[in-house]
Amino acid sequence: MKINIRKVFPFILIAIVSFSSGAILILTNEDNPITKEIVTNAEKIFGIQFNEAQQDSMLGMLNDRLHSYQSIRKIDLPNSIPPAILFNPIPENFKAPKGKSSFVESDYSKTKMPKDMNELAFYSVGQIAHLIKTRQVTSVQLTKFYIDRLKKYGPELHCVITLTEDLAMKEAKEADKEIAAGKYRGILQGIPFGVKDLLNSKGYKTTWGAAPYKDQMIDEDATVIKKLKEAGAVLVAKLSMGELAMDDVWFGGLTRNPWDTTQGSSGSSAGSAAAVSAGLVPFAIGTETWGSIVSPSTRCGDTGLRPSYGRVSRHGAMALSWSMDKIGPICRDVEDCAIVFKYIYGPDGVDQTLYNFPFNYSPKINLRGMRIGYLVDDFNHKYSFRANDSLTIEEMKKLGAVLVPIKLPNLPVNDISFILDAEAGAAFDVITRNGKVDLLARQGKDNWPNIFRASRFIPAVEYVNANRVRYLLIQEMEKMFDENKIDVYLAPSDEGDNSLVTNLTGHPLVVVPNGFHNGVHPTSITFVGRLFEEGKILAIAKAYQDATGYQLKHPEMFK
Repeated sequence: MKINIRKVFPFILIAIVSFSSGAILILTNEDNPITKEIVTNAEKIFGIQFNEAQQDSMLGMLNDRLHSYQSIRKIDLPNSIPPAILFNPIPENFKAPKGKSSFVESDYSKTKMPKDMNELAFYSVGQIAHLIKTRQVTSVQLTKFYIDRLKKYGPELHCVITLTEDLAMKEAKEADKEIAAGKYRGILQGIPFGVKDLLNSKGYKTTWGAAPYKDQMIDEDATVIKKLKEAGAVLVAKLSMGELAMDDVWFGGLTRNPWDTTQGSSGSSAGSAAAVSAGLVPFAIGTETWGSIVSPSTRCGDTGLRPSYGRVSRHGAMALSWSMDKIGPICRDVEDCAIVFKYIYGPDGVDQTLYNFPFNYSPKINLRGMRIGYLVDDFNHKYSFRANDSLTIEEMKKLGAVLVPIKLPNLPVNDISFILDAEAGAAFDVITRNGKVDLLARQGKDNWPNIFRASRFIPAVEYVNANRVRYLLIQEMEKMFDENKIDVYLAPSDEGDNSLVTNLTGHPLVVVPNGFHNGVHPTSITFVGRLFEEGKILAIAKAYQDATGYQLKHPEMFK
């Protein structure tokens, strides 16, 4: 079958005028037909030039396409509808993980119920699970305990959008009933958790942290929530997020950092990170497109897992960038991330981007002689976390690892970062055209309203070519791992291009606390691994975490 490439990837050119209300008036070709002068002006935006004859030849096609665009806009395309073009993160000659999944957890049998129940606020998932399983505490007691903390501290941190108290108490009672009857579902049964408020939850609003959607009801559970409920976990809160997944400001204000409430908690998984850090939930679910798990986990002193692209279903989650969005847990420690990930990864029959590869985790790993890379140029820069990061490298050497200096591929990754803008512009095209972007709290040049509008001027050809460069980046990353004979490397959490590179390629990482800046603000280090090898990264990160103990430090004002 012959395919008309011009129709598949149309060159988008359209005249627009903004109303004072912020809505966009679309001019039809009858109102104001595209002329050679308009084409000449558009060429300046796109950095190309055609001669007069070429321009004249295009006019009929460009005017005809306006009809197509208007026809497309008449179709209801909610945020949940993905494009039929799926991103593939897998490099050439990729050796996929094989075999069955395996999971070995640490021994929590010595965990005892504390005399002061307030100490439970900072117990790990594994510790709490043992208390529930041995019936030293009930899920109802725990759920009420955490809901009380959410009510007490949530307003101070601006980290809660919706408490799901009625649902939580119902689920907690059911968990206790099952456990008493000898039906133990597993380590998450009866344990409260929170989710970033871009995940749909049946019976509750899903606000996306943004005023245009603050009353939005999507009456279904996201796959992640379904899987956690099937494991017996108890949803207690929908937590704040930067509006439409940017930063830490939402329609209710600025989400605060529990270590320093004069600061924001960073974003966009702002509420998830703040709530875990302050002991308001044992674990929470966050998402990342470009730094939204790593950054708030760093700011709040949490441990976060950003899984490989294609690991966790995004069904029922707000789409920002279909080819970059990822869902992962934010927890107290590395093994908690492994435990939660065990229950949320894998195909669901709906999200077509998922891969069915095994997940293997064991806390026992010998680092002696293991080759671990580190981004030598980034670590040599002068930045605020450098001293702590240098100590991390030395600690890894003490644990027996062989540190190998490496460099990221030499490709213009910042120049293709507009891939995110193009997809975000499509995801929120409706509120851009109807002017409701004006309801967003942030209206600066670097904020969503302006980005969405500017995304209209990204040519489809450039978007496709940027993704071709991205393909090269995927191949070069695989070469970097192979040629240096490493499976994991260390990267500064907030320095250099690693965050952008690995979000474009879909590689997994674990971010863990590694000290404090000026004795007050948490810092972190990032462990990055090969695609779909979360188990290895988690085990290595746990070895470092167990040796240093920074995960055991918590903000004093919330103890």
